[in-house]
Amino acid sequence: MEFSSKLLEKAVDEMAQLPGIGKRTALRLVLHLLKQPLEQTQFLTQALMKMREEIKFCKSCHNISDVDLCEICSNKQRNHSLICVVEDVRDVMAIENTGQFKGVYHVLGGKISPIDGVGPSQLNINTLVEKVKNNDVEELIFALSSTMEGDTTNFYIYKQIKDYSVKTSTIARGISVGDELEYADEVTLGRSILHRIPFENSLKNN
Repeated sequence: MEFSSKLLEKAVDEMAQLPGIGKRTALRLVLHLLKQPLEQTQFLTQALMKMREEIKFCKSCHNISDVDLCEICSNKQRNHSLICVVEDVRDVMAIENTGQFKGVYHVLGGKISPIDGVGPSQLNINTLVEKVKNNDVEELIFALSSTMEGDTTNFYIYKQIKDYSVKTSTIARGISVGDELEYADEVTLGRSILHRIPFENSLKNN
């Protein structure tokens, strides 16, 4: 792709770094910004910089937050002994949209994936195990996507906590194998939370 401007080329190259954005899409987005008032580009860059510099991660669940303790964890109406284990903030948003879950979350920040060089130590697993050891948890719901990496992560955590008196369950397989939670419709996801099954049963079925 030949560019008439080095400035344009640089902007397109940076935009194309985003996931799912190829060079042609990046060019279309950059040209769109050029057609808009200068203030709109300034608002965008300021919002991105402010987010990048000031964003926090909840000290309890590791969810993205504006403050040290996110709104969900600081809500006394939630059941703090019921923890839903998810991969990232998109899963929290998807489950919250169902309106069916009244517990709290624990965001791992990824899934165990040796191929991608992601091991247990790079995820927020230790803090979850500590919550279980401190008898703060009655039930853990594994809500990772039903992929090889998701199942591996579930089983690793299960092995870390199986000697403690905590109930473990997994979302019902209304979510198809290989599906990501964020793409599940709200009704299906809500039912999967309500009709969750004991984690040991999911092991027998595999």
